[in-house]
Amino acid sequence: MKNGFDNDKYLRIQSEHIKERIAKFGNKLYLEFGGKLFDDYHASRVLPGFQPDSKLKMLMQLADMAEIVIVISAVDIEKNKVRGDLGITYDKDVLRLRDEFQNLGLMVGSVVITHFKGQEGAKAFKRKLKRLNINCYYHYMIADYPNNVALIDSDDGYGKNDYVETSRPLVVVTAPGPGSGKMAVCLSQLYQEQKRGVKAGYAKFETFPIWNLPLKHPVNLAYEAATADLNDVNMIDPFHLEAYGETTVNYNRDIEIFPVLNAIFEGIYGENPYKSPTDMGVNMIGYCIFDDEACREASNQEIIRRYYNAVDNLVEDKGSENEVNKIALLMKQAKIAPEDRKVVVPANERGAKAGAPAAAIELTDGTIITSETSNLLGTCAALILNATKYLAGIDHKVKLIPKDMIEPIQDMKINYLKGNNPRLHTDEVLVALAMLSPTNENCKKAIEQLPKLNGCQVHTTVMLSEVDRKIFKKLGVNVTMEPVLKKSRRK
Repeated sequence: MKNGFDNDKYLRIQSEHIKERIAKFGNKLYLEFGGKLFDDYHASRVLPGFQPDSKLKMLMQLADMAEIVIVISAVDIEKNKVRGDLGITYDKDVLRLRDEFQNLGLMVGSVVITHFKGQEGAKAFKRKLKRLNINCYYHYMIADYPNNVALIDSDDGYGKNDYVETSRPLVVVTAPGPGSGKMAVCLSQLYQEQKRGVKAGYAKFETFPIWNLPLKHPVNLAYEAATADLNDVNMIDPFHLEAYGETTVNYNRDIEIFPVLNAIFEGIYGENPYKSPTDMGVNMIGYCIFDDEACREASNQEIIRRYYNAVDNLVEDKGSENEVNKIALLMKQAKIAPEDRKVVVPANERGAKAGAPAAAIELTDGTIITSETSNLLGTCAALILNATKYLAGIDHKVKLIPKDMIEPIQDMKINYLKGNNPRLHTDEVLVALAMLSPTNENCKKAIEQLPKLNGCQVHTTVMLSEVDRKIFKKLGVNVTMEPVLKKSRRK
């Protein structure tokens, strides 16, 4: 994929802008961190050149002045909400995030459990944090939040919450996912700090939507596709337009809540330091795009990928028709279709010709490699072998794994492990390659090509097993699937 984003420039000017914002508020800033802090793969897909850990690297430049507060909703704890990209529950991700931050030398001050109203799961999690010597605080549900400003800005509202002890000028408030209550934690702290005579400010670190790109720019449309399940909608910021005569983009939740935030700020400070939701943001990312066309194309591809993901989730009873319909509408706005994903047509054509599950991969040089299911291999296992052979310059006719090695594995799967599918999955093929590599130069060469699959695109004509999906994710391959359930059958 052609690069279109200057990552080094972003790290430099974003950190400088945050320092300016800290100074503006008397050297104490609560910075709400939206999106993924460690591994923002969405940003890296729509802004080619953006590194998934860019925001973390930027924060590392401010490590001496920063501490981190991790927020989790008691509601999410109670229902065991899972972070989709990692497959772990939010409470486990809180511990993962803390360990990751601390291993990098960043200070994690505490954990805040929001939306608390006595949930047993939240109590148990707090006890667990206490055993791990992690400071933990409760922030409570406030009746008619966020509309009852008089109650919110009172000792029975924000004043009822636990005061979160902090010690550094920059307090980064982050969470495993959206809807955790990060903004409310920041505003609650402003109220509590003001009561203690401490001048403190608030700002919002948001990557998307990008305020200084057009409303219907594919990068911003891709953000809507990514949040289709939340019903987020990009909008022109009317408050910014009125205050400055400048057209900027924000999203509906921040625009809808701004009149309430304005009243809350006025209750805390006497006046609101911000004239618009856009003013609240610290986002220099739009200034770092140097190839707009490359970012447009990457974003269009992301919208299609999100569409397939939504359709697949619907088939598996994990999604909604509303999400599918919304992303379909976004595709119309972007004037794109599923077939504009380069691997879709080759995969479907091979599947139709073979009368069997098939797949296609687009390599970084633009080459399309296809595969189909056989009696020995699943289509994805065959695809990896075909792709690595091409990359290693090995003749396609060469069999990397001999049939007499595959058949005993199949016998084990069916006759001893009572499986239904005798074909080798991707993980089994990779293990077989590893076993053969000490004595087989071709297998060794094939394994050495695996890092080159990172960032490649795959499409399959059937929905994959969890094993194959995880292997592709570990290899850094972006996968889409036709919403067709695969039938397992014996030889």
